[in-house]
Amino acid sequence: MKKHFPTIAKTALVLVYLVIVAGALVRMTGSGMGCPDWPKCFGYYIPPTDLKELTWEPNRTFEKGQVIIKEETLLVAKDNFTTQSTFDASHWEKYTKHDYAIFNPLHTWIEYLNRLVGALAGLGCFVMAIASFKFWKENKKITLLSWLVVFMMGFQGWLGAKVVYSVLNPIKITIHMVMALVIVAVILYIIQLARPKLAVVTYNATFKKLLLFSLLLTLIQVAIGTQVRQAVDEQVKNGVTASILWLQNPSVSFYIHRSFSILVLLVNVYLFNKNRKFNLGFSKINWVMGIIGIEIISGIAMAYFDFPFGSQAIHLVLASILFGIQFYMILESKKPSPANS
Repeated sequence: MKKHFPTIAKTALVLVYLVIVAGALVRMTGSGMGCPDWPKCFGYYIPPTDLKELTWEPNRTFEKGQVIIKEETLLVAKDNFTTQSTFDASHWEKYTKHDYAIFNPLHTWIEYLNRLVGALAGLGCFVMAIASFKFWKENKKITLLSWLVVFMMGFQGWLGAKVVYSVLNPIKITIHMVMALVIVAVILYIIQLARPKLAVVTYNATFKKLLLFSLLLTLIQVAIGTQVRQAVDEQVKNGVTASILWLQNPSVSFYIHRSFSILVLLVNVYLFNKNRKFNLGFSKINWVMGIIGIEIISGIAMAYFDFPFGSQAIHLVLASILFGIQFYMILESKKPSPANS
């Protein structure tokens, strides 16, 4: 089990990234409220595919917790029963977490897929935590951090429920995204601890400080980006469905996000040049520059070409991958101990 631990940890990392991809798909399609309750979906473990399944009918059996939509309101079954010829309100209670009562089968199944991937990632992290006990005598930090990841995945699930109950509150969405990146960072650190042999690089204090600064900039950009996306979502919610109009009167967060990208680019260009000039050996900086280039292109596409299909998901997923690469470069830039210098 011990020799397979790095593979298990990498699998957990991939699964967490798949959750981010699924979350990006949810955001791109506006499916965040596809399941208005949590952890079930309209009171079902397997969500409905047709509005008829959420409509009251005579002589139909309902189980406690199942949901119907009646007069644009979510009603929850209070017990197990079979309906009679007329509607009996005594068997139902109004859903009180929020008043969102819209069923869109596509949105429902996209959100359901997101939750399934999240559950699979949680299982992957739990397996990693179990396997980490093999390191308890050798390096307790690996075991403790692995179980911290399990706790954070549970927190993410709880936070996901809060996002739904708040009908996609922007602040909660931002915290949800940032928390996903924190989980990525911790798993990367676990992988590094389990297999400490890193790429051969030359330690440079200034370079490392700038790496930390660039990572902070990326995190801030992701946070601001979620606010920009939320401003777009608000317009869609208010009936502005034509993508050409979404940024006609952009919010302040859009201008901050766009201007901040220049700083992100300049800092990383400096890191790229410094790495080449002093031959520091940080090969992953090439990936960083490539991703930033695609990020800029996808950002321009959304701003000036009316949000081409998939551009939002690409923008978000690449930002999370960029964060992971930058964080791992910081791990690689660790100052060598006197014994190894």
